[in-house]
Amino acid sequence: MEKIFDPIHYKSTTREQWQTAAEAWHRWHPTLKTWLGPATDLMLEMAKVQEGFRILDVAAGAGEQSITAAEKVGPNGYVLATDIAPKILDFALELAAEKGISNIEIKEMDGENLTVPDNSFDTVISRVGLIFFPDQQKALKEMLRVLKPGGYVAAIVYSTIDKNKFFSTPVSIIRRRAQLPPPLAGQPGPFSLGGEGVLDEVFKKAGFVNVESKVVNAPVEMPSAKDCVRFEYESFAALHQMLKGLSDDEKAAAWQEIQDELSMFENTNGFTGPCELVVGVGQKPLD
Repeated sequence: MEKIFDPIHYKSTTREQWQTAAEAWHRWHPTLKTWLGPATDLMLEMAKVQEGFRILDVAAGAGEQSITAAEKVGPNGYVLATDIAPKILDFALELAAEKGISNIEIKEMDGENLTVPDNSFDTVISRVGLIFFPDQQKALKEMLRVLKPGGYVAAIVYSTIDKNKFFSTPVSIIRRRAQLPPPLAGQPGPFSLGGEGVLDEVFKKAGFVNVESKVVNAPVEMPSAKDCVRFEYESFAALHQMLKGLSDDEKAAAWQEIQDELSMFENTNGFTGPCELVVGVGQKPLD
C-alpha cells in the first residue's frame, strides 16, 4: 500500500525539531545575520516596509530577521514574531532585550491558522519558512487575510538543489546512508519553491497581485568546512531526524562523509558553501 504524507505528524515532528534546535539556532545568530542579512534587507525593501509599520513574521524562529524588521519600523512600529515552536521564540525576545528593542512581541502560532484579525498588518514576512508548510496555499491565504489592503507578503526561499550544495550535499548523503525513500507526494521541503517562477505562481494562485521575485547569491562563508558542518550539526534539527534510524557509529560516519564532501568548497580564504535564495513579494489587492 502506497504511503501518503501525514501533515499532522509532520507538523508535530517539525515542532519538536525546532524546540530541540532553539538554543543552537539562537547561538548561531551572528552567522545567520551575515549569511541571510542581505537577502532580509532586500525582502523588506521589496515589500516597501516603512517606519511605523505593523509587521507579522511567520515561522520567525529565533527572530534575527524579526529584530531587523523591528529596527526598520522604529519605535512607532510593531513586530509580532510567530512560530510553531514556542521555545525558539523566547530567544527572539532575549535578542531584542540585548539590543534594547521593545517594539516586538512573540506568540506561538501555526502559520496555516493565524490567530490574528483580518486586515491587521501592513506586511507579512517569512524567511526560509514557507517551504516547510504542508499546505502552502492555506498559509498564503491566511497571510492574505491578515494583511491590510495594499499590504505586501514577502518570503525568502532556497532556489534549486544544484545551487544550494551547502545543504543539499548533507541531505543527499544522509538520505543514501539512512536508506530513506524519496519524499512523499505533497511533502514540503527546503527546495519545494525554488524552481524558476514557482514562488511567483504560488503567490498569484493565493490571490496576490504585483508579484515579483529576485534571485540572490548568498554563500555560506566560514573559516572551514568543519565549521559549516558544526553549524549544520547543531542547528539543522531535520538532519538529525533523518539520521535517527542509524547507530552512533553510522551517524558519525555520515557526518564525516559530509565534511569530506563539503571540503571541496574550501579555498585560500576559507569555506564558501554555495547557496542561492529567491526573494519574492506579492501585494494584497486594494478592493
